[in-house]
Amino acid sequence: MRLSSFKDPMIALLVLAVLIALVAPATGETRAIAQDVTDIAIFVLFLLNGIRVPHGELRRAVTSWRYFIPLTLFVFGAMTLAGWGFSYLAAPVLPPLVVLGFIYLGILPSTVQSATSYTTLAGGTVALAVIGAALLNIVGVFVSPALLAVLGGAGITGAGNQAIVKITLILVLPFAIGQLLQSRLAPWLAERRNKIVWLDRGIICLAVYVAMSGAAEQDILGWLDGLAWLALLGLVLLVAHLGAWYAGGLLKLPRGDRIAFLFAGAQKSVAVGAPLAAIVFAPEVAGFVIAPLLLYHLLQMVLAAPLASRFSVDSQP
Repeated sequence: MRLSSFKDPMIALLVLAVLIALVAPATGETRAIAQDVTDIAIFVLFLLNGIRVPHGELRRAVTSWRYFIPLTLFVFGAMTLAGWGFSYLAAPVLPPLVVLGFIYLGILPSTVQSATSYTTLAGGTVALAVIGAALLNIVGVFVSPALLAVLGGAGITGAGNQAIVKITLILVLPFAIGQLLQSRLAPWLAERRNKIVWLDRGIICLAVYVAMSGAAEQDILGWLDGLAWLALLGLVLLVAHLGAWYAGGLLKLPRGDRIAFLFAGAQKSVAVGAPLAAIVFAPEVAGFVIAPLLLYHLLQMVLAAPLASRFSVDSQP
């Protein structure tokens, strides 16, 4: 079974957003306007997320504690430590803001769509992948900013009470409102699922564009020609996937559950990472910080495709 790593149009859109930012960045008053529009768009994104996540998922996850609790500890514990550790390796060869990006990468939750898709293709337990990755994203709204505040130190320009208030108003509040409106709006949203998906992608790409526009003014291309960051991210990717796979083995999870644990545990979410960076960091900082995340996202797709194909072949009689 062959699977293209680049079937997801999100990858092409992210690359396009970065290229436009490098060629025609938003500067001056235009950037301020773009930042305000981005904040409003992120509010809408998390409102939609609140409507889409069923109330029953939390109850179902509680019954799957043997899977979900270790997964949460792996994503926000082991991966956070890995990002923090690799930041020390990156410090001698990369700019401080890119080093902070390794920590930022570590504290983010899983990406729901690809974790679920590749679990399906690999013959894993799809229900656990869906519930686990979705709930990790909910937990990440609260946990990721807290971990970043603890580990990021002076590198966080927007940390403190102002950032907490902004996160609450733009991420947590709309999600809570979405949950309250779910019974009324969920059917309407489901009928327009294909259009809403493109709205999601557009909002995420807008956040990436604004973040990378700030970095473009700081000559982000000055360090993109180096290979050190690419090699380090490759190691992070290897540690994440091997760690998730062997953690599932130590937990003695069934093969299908172990595959779901692998993809939900090792992959990282641009859908949470880009909007959160746009809120927490100033534009001239955010682009550097999310650069490792953007490349990791591309690399995880490249690795996930043949990996899912291999699992699929191995599971055939």
